[in-house]
Formats: sequence, structure tokens, C-alpha cells
Amino acid sequence: MMGEGDRVVVVTGIGGMGLAVARRLGPGSRLLLADVNGTTLGAAAEVLRAEGQQVVEQETDVSDADSVAALASAALEMGRVDVLVHTAGLSPVQAPIDAILRVDLLGTALVLDAFASAIAPGGAGVVVASMAGTLWPQDLELERRLATTPTAALLDLPELAEGAIDNPGAAYGLAKKANQVRVRAASVRWGRRRARVNSISPGVISTPMGAAELDGPSGAFMRSMVAGSGTARLGTPDDIAAVAEFLVGPQSSFITGTDLLVDGGVVASLLFGG
Repeated sequence: MMGEGDRVVVVTGIGGMGLAVARRLGPGSRLLLADVNGTTLGAAAEVLRAEGQQVVEQETDVSDADSVAALASAALEMGRVDVLVHTAGLSPVQAPIDAILRVDLLGTALVLDAFASAIAPGGAGVVVASMAGTLWPQDLELERRLATTPTAALLDLPELAEGAIDNPGAAYGLAKKANQVRVRAASVRWGRRRARVNSISPGVISTPMGAAELDGPSGAFMRSMVAGSGTARLGTPDDIAAVAEFLVGPQSSFITGTDLLVDGGVVASLLFGG
């Protein structure tokens, strides 16, 4: 019979949000950390081990199906996979259009597929999307195809073809909208295992990725959005970790297939702030 120590928590993407999530959800569990950057991964693992956590790391390219499958297999070998939090992704200042589509869009679909059969009954998953997806112009037909197209054919959609997307920012918004609707569709399959999956759409968060965006071409606009929001502040990694903890915990046992906007009121201000 498995005890608490056999509970496995998988966290992909060990940047600011991923590390905060691992720190909050890891105690009493076995942590499996995944990141494409071995140096970042090793440093995060050492920090968490020094804090007393049980940590295994695995270099993982979420845009590669075999790499994601290997991560799911490693998680199953460790014990009961109760929690998956997928934070891995690229921002518009970090990567070109094709990389954003492969990592942010395809990568999320691959992770959802692989862990749909690895997550334990009663387990829960969280995917980090973005308020950029919430702000993406509504197109119900495109959303349906983003949600339901088989993963192997996802990047073949005409809206994702070379030249169809103008810039990395647009690619990012479309990818994050895809994350939101893909999670909603995936919740049906996850539910057959009595497991839940939801997404979080953060606003502007004070992480290295967020700082890079604030220093980028859209930085001034982003700062004005934050200033006009109901909270008038940047979010923190702990803000996101707290929401992830709620969504994988017993208090949210009736919540699945939904997206939780955690933006400090930015979207509300943009829509109704005058």
C-alpha cells in the first residue's frame, strides 16, 4: 500500500512559477522536475533538496513526443502520479513564431495526452496558459479545431501555417488560447480516470520571463495595463503557486475543464476601465 511519500508531483518548466509551485506542492511528496535546460534544472533541484524535498530531475523537451512520453513513464516508476503542473513555455521576446507554436501550443497538447493515462484516479493537473489567450479575439470554429484536432496534426492547421501569423506576440496569444480550450477538451478524457485538469491564465508576473517582456517592445503597454488594473501591481510566482495548490487540492474537487484568470484585474480594466 502506498503512503504519502509515494505521492508524485510533476512540475514542468522550472522558472519562477515552476520553482514556486514545486516548493509549495512538494513537501511530503516525491517531486519530478522537468526542464529543457539541464543547468536550470540542476540548480532548482539542488535548492529544493537543500530545503528537505525529495527531488528527481529529468531533462525534457516538451515539444518532442518521445521526450514527454519518457517523462510520464519516469513519473509512473516513482509512484502514484497525483499532481501535474505544466508551466513550461516560451514568451514572445524569447523565441520566434515557430518555436512558440512548438513549445507553447504543441508541447501542452503532448503533455496533456501523455499524462491523461499516467495521472492517478483522483489526481489533478494544471496547465499555465496566459491572459493573452483570454484577450485573443473569439473565433469559435478555430477554438473548436484547436481543442479537438489530433495532436499529431495540430501544427498542420492552416491558421498556424508559415506566414499566417504576423509576429511572436500573435503566436503566443493564439497558443495560449489553444491551451485554454485544449484543457477544456482534455478534461473529458481525464475525467474517465476520475482525474481533473484545469488551466491558469496569469497576467504580468514578476519572473525572469516577465521581466524580459517588460524590457521588450511591449513593455510600456504592459506597465500601463498593470497600473490601470484593480490591484495595480505585478503578480508574483507565489500568487500563481497558491492558485495551482487550490486547483489540485480537495477544495476544488468539483472544478475541471475550466480556466482561472489570475491577472490582478488587467483584463477587466482593459474591457471596462474606460
